[in-house]
Amino acid sequence: MLNQEKLDRISFLANKKKREGLTAEETLEQKALREEYLTAFRKSFRKQLDNIEIVYKD
Repeated sequence: MLNQEKLDRISFLANKKKREGLTAEETLEQKALREEYLTAFRKSFRKQLDNIEIVYKD
């Protein structure tokens, strides 16, 4: 999972993009951070799905 500092940076860049736009360097940073976030999210979600056990009532 991403640390709070990286999550805060993602939020900051998203807000800055809405307000005034991003530099080319910030755009690349945002893309990399988002990809890292999505990778961590998918891994966590997959782990949750793997732990689900379906039980049928007989």
